Amino acid sequence: MPEVPVYPSIPTRILLPIDFSPSSQAALEMASDLAQHFHAELYLVNVIPEFPTTTIPDLIPETAFLQKARTYAELHLSKCKAALVAKGVKSIFSVEVGNDIVGNIMEVVDREHIDMIVISTHGISGWHPLVFGSIAEKVVKLAQCPLLLLRSVKPESEVKTASGRSMEWW
Repeated sequence: MPEVPVYPSIPTRILLPIDFSPSSQAALEMASDLAQHFHAELYLVNVIPEFPTTTIPDLIPETAFLQKARTYAELHLSKCKAALVAKGVKSIFSVEVGNDIVGNIMEVVDREHIDMIVISTHGISGWHPLVFGSIAEKVVKLAQCPLLLLRSVKPESEVKTASGRSMEWW
């Protein structure tokens, strides 16, 4: 029988996967409050999707895209870290690159000895999550440590039709 890891009831390292969306910003607030309350370290991670290998590299300048995305993520993570420092919350961050976002998140959990995860949903409905699945849902299924799932409000991606009914973009 596989051994189940034992986690302390008080977290010391809290992971927050962040994509800078409004729902992940709300999760940042909750995670920072928890980190402050428990005197825990907050670990922020942003995963940049990597392009699949193509036979026509000239069409998409992959290296330039990845560097621009990394610079953007590091800038925003630095701003988050500065706000956390102002609140007295110890934090670190990393930018991961890969096509398996959930896999990257779980690698960080193992590598950094995370003992709690705070993650938000995006509130997306329609066919998109049915086809692609929810990152939060997959993390919930795979996480072996305590996890706080924050449900966000439905995004304002709806358009009203002439009849007044709403129509979702996704």
